Amino acid sequence: MIGLLGRKLGMTQRFDEQGQQTAVTVIQAGPCTVVRVCENAGQRRIQVGYEAVKPTKLSKAECGHLTKCGVPTPLRHLREFEVRSSESFTIGQQLTVALFEPNDFVDVTARSIGKGFQGGMKRWGWTGGGASHGSMSHRRIGSMGSNTDPGRVFRGHHLPGHMGNTQVTMQNLRVMEVHPETNLLVVKGAVPGHTQSLVLVRKAVKRTGKYTPPVAPRPAAKEKAAKKETKAPKKETKAPKQRA
Repeated sequence: MIGLLGRKLGMTQRFDEQGQQTAVTVIQAGPCTVVRVCENAGQRRIQVGYEAVKPTKLSKAECGHLTKCGVPTPLRHLREFEVRSSESFTIGQQLTVALFEPNDFVDVTARSIGKGFQGGMKRWGWTGGGASHGSMSHRRIGSMGSNTDPGRVFRGHHLPGHMGNTQVTMQNLRVMEVHPETNLLVVKGAVPGHTQSLVLVRKAVKRTGKYTPPVAPRPAAKEKAAKKETKAPKKETKAPKQRA
């Protein structure tokens, strides 16, 4: 799925016509340069580069790869994307935020903020021990639940350790605004990573199509009137016969 590399600029908010507030993230996506177009064993892939950099900041292998591909400007970040057809892409072509439109759904991938070494309560949401006077186990690990058999801690047990700084993908984020003149993309919700962190924006895999706003609810008075109209008329009841 084709996508763009960019930088997270930060979060802000938008207000719709009804005055509802929505938290959004601003991403400077692209422009990205097509570095390589390859087709092998039925797979069609393109490699794109982002962020021009001095040649001294890259290794000789990276500079040689870009020179061999015919890219005049050294680029810091390279990523590959699988595409349906590689015929519409050429080396040196610029990809911009024009790939996306408002109300599209995208997947954003980045590295989350590192939080260092954390305890189990912060890392895994443990409830902790008793908080009363005399308790000696407030935020400790407690028993591991291992007796004579098997006599060890099982692999994958939730324990204190390094938290954050992992690759995270936020799926199905709605594109609120697209600004091609400034290469800005405004998406609804939060995006992993700190300000100025590298992000990868792709069209959503699980949710295709565009966002359709929900139908506004009908006023209560109109609903009552509609129910009365649709109600079946009451059957006439015969008066009971009087005894002579």
